[in-house]
Amino acid sequence: MRISLNWLRELVEIKLSPEELAETLTMAGFEVEEIEDRRTWANGVVIGKVLERQPHPNADKLSVCQVDIGTGETLNIVCGAANVKADIYVPVATTGTYLPKIDLKIKPAKLRGVPSQGMICSLKELGLPTDVDGIHIFTQENLPLGSDVRPLLGLDDVILDLTATANRADALSMVGVAREVAALTGGKLSIPEPAEVSIPKNAGNLALKIADTQACPAYIGTVIEQVKIAPSPEWLQQRLRAAGVRPISNVVDITNYVLLEWGQPLHAFDGDRLKSVAAGENLSIGVRFVNNGESLKTLDGQTRTLTTQNLLITANEKPVALAGVMGGEETEVHAGTQSLVLEAALFDSVAIRRSSRSVGLRSEASGRYERGVNRAELEIANRRALSLISELASGIIVQQEIADTRPDPSTWSRSIALRLERVNQILGPIDLGEDTGELQKQDVERILTALGCQLTSSGEDSSHQPTWSVSVPPYRYRDLEREIDLIEEIARLYGYNKFCDTLPEKAEAGYLPLDEEVIRKLRAFLRAEGLTELIHYSLVKPGEDRNIVLSNPLFVEYSALRTDLISGLIDAFQYNLEQGNGALNGFEIGQIFWQEEDGLQETEALAGIMGGDISVGRWSKSGREEPITWFEAKGILESVFRQLSLQIEFQPDRRDDRLHPGRTASLWIRGNRLGIFGQLHPQLRREKGLPDSVYVFQLDLDVLLDSLGEDEIIVSRFQPYSTYPASDRDIAFFAPVKISVVEIEKVITKAGKDLLESVELFDEYRGENVPEGQRSLAFRLIYRASDRTLTEAEVEPVHNKVREALVEKFGVNLRS
Repeated sequence: MRISLNWLRELVEIKLSPEELAETLTMAGFEVEEIEDRRTWANGVVIGKVLERQPHPNADKLSVCQVDIGTGETLNIVCGAANVKADIYVPVATTGTYLPKIDLKIKPAKLRGVPSQGMICSLKELGLPTDVDGIHIFTQENLPLGSDVRPLLGLDDVILDLTATANRADALSMVGVAREVAALTGGKLSIPEPAEVSIPKNAGNLALKIADTQACPAYIGTVIEQVKIAPSPEWLQQRLRAAGVRPISNVVDITNYVLLEWGQPLHAFDGDRLKSVAAGENLSIGVRFVNNGESLKTLDGQTRTLTTQNLLITANEKPVALAGVMGGEETEVHAGTQSLVLEAALFDSVAIRRSSRSVGLRSEASGRYERGVNRAELEIANRRALSLISELASGIIVQQEIADTRPDPSTWSRSIALRLERVNQILGPIDLGEDTGELQKQDVERILTALGCQLTSSGEDSSHQPTWSVSVPPYRYRDLEREIDLIEEIARLYGYNKFCDTLPEKAEAGYLPLDEEVIRKLRAFLRAEGLTELIHYSLVKPGEDRNIVLSNPLFVEYSALRTDLISGLIDAFQYNLEQGNGALNGFEIGQIFWQEEDGLQETEALAGIMGGDISVGRWSKSGREEPITWFEAKGILESVFRQLSLQIEFQPDRRDDRLHPGRTASLWIRGNRLGIFGQLHPQLRREKGLPDSVYVFQLDLDVLLDSLGEDEIIVSRFQPYSTYPASDRDIAFFAPVKISVVEIEKVITKAGKDLLESVELFDEYRGENVPEGQRSLAFRLIYRASDRTLTEAEVEPVHNKVREALVEKFGVNLRS
């Protein structure tokens, strides 16, 4: 809001300079974005009188004027304005004057051979808006020549462009800002009391019909006759211009003036036009929400299609204005207006905000109604407007109707308990120079009293600190609701800069929780294996077993919580193929949800999908893409497990019908089921249009994290290695197909004990010369000691134990 200091000085005593006042307001939460010093715009411009005008001898459009500026010497000034003539009072920029708005310094000059000793100014050259094409001519008579023009033009003023926070609706008015300045500076308030106006008691043709009293708790309609529309007096126009409002006519200007002064929006209807729209002499002004199909042409000339969210002002049920937003063009005040219906009303902030937003229209009125207009000063603002209309437009009040459903005035304030101990506990110590202290009882009482609050002592609390019952003024009813609000006001007015700056104690070095540390390492390991991290919505289509379905979903397609991650990864794989991005290798970490008899369950899972060529470039393969094999996909998982120092067992599994029954394994760690890994089922691949070799896995992250030792993850430990050579042995045998390699490796490892370093399967064969139902397996066993070179005599007995254990446990037929 633009604040004129000249206007503000009439409402409150100001002893500070504009810059000091701006700083004070900014530090109190009302940021002053700009200081517009209008005094510089016409510094050195004086009042002059044109004594004589002659045409320029060498230019048709120039005039040579003799101008008296009261110095006893007549100035010769060349002027190019068409409206210059003799015997008029004009603003004259004398030699040496600088006009910042046109960036011009006046110097003695010759124009077409004729000397010019100054410049007769237009309003535009002085920074003021005007419709006049030419110099400005003062309408006043007998003006003192040579005196400063700035008081006559309103240029002896400074404008503060002030921004109020959303909770301070009261600060969107000159009276509200004046109250704030008085509280901050201790200046004396001089808020004018509007003159009493005489309201006839006789009945008239106006009636009110408020259909929704919640949306419109109060409405005052006043009929005014014998109105004379004319330009507003200069003082009123200057105040509107300073506030950034264009003057229109006396009646419209008065409604805008009261809006700026008291923060109460008003609207003036042309009475005769209202009756024309209503199609009758008896006029019923109504407030209701829109019926379907209604429209209204607003004052900005646009015809707006309305919705049921729009609140209307009606005349005999016909729309004439958007309540609290903008009036209608059909009933606007014009040059021939002779009668008025003045509206002063309170509207619900939510209703106006929705109405304004639905038609994409914001106005000065709607901005104030949205924040909340002071319900206690409706009559004051209305009386102020009526007295100005009577004074400036010669209006005669003939009828006034009021519809008021506001609660009792005794409820327009509230009492809040305030404790001094709590004030100091929240705000902390104050800086007293060389020492620190606390806010005292008198500080609190002084500040809150300056804000218009009434304090009543309510004794002392258990700590023998004073307490009060604070009565909030009606104009601060909306934003002062709790004790903490009062404490904020105390800090704001006492001065935030007067409180001690207390730095927190020195912080210790931060660290990540173990689980987060492991998950970050896990992500890094998976990325290192060539997998891209994916993120999906937790919401999916309903229909899966044990789904948790939302009771109020935004969309049916996203109305259930996912029960696993694999389905989303399969869809992502299919989508990337369809978009031409090729096969996808990716992983995801996220929450999954399901229902059980004992309630809803949730856990974090890790899943992945692999189906693309894992090599970097295909030049060595003649440009052909080679699909990933089952063992390569399994190797990616095993590589991650190896980096985490985990021993994982793979067991055949057939429980998931999305996976190939012969190429699926469940993963186990220390007897706990970790997850599943397998190739997609051929039928699912055909339905989705996926390639043959697509593999997925899903792991329970909680089981994985529980299996990791904290020391192993947080602190990397050096593993000593042997400097002595290894001794390797191969062993081959026929074994039944039903016996898994994992079981065989367990027996070998147990029999090899401390000397066996590693076991690796390097060959499998089925076919000719292999008994039915069996396969040929070949393992390489590495024996090593950390302190010596093993001899044949040491290795051979251990290797024989391995052979014997395999024969005894599985009945294998040894080949080597």
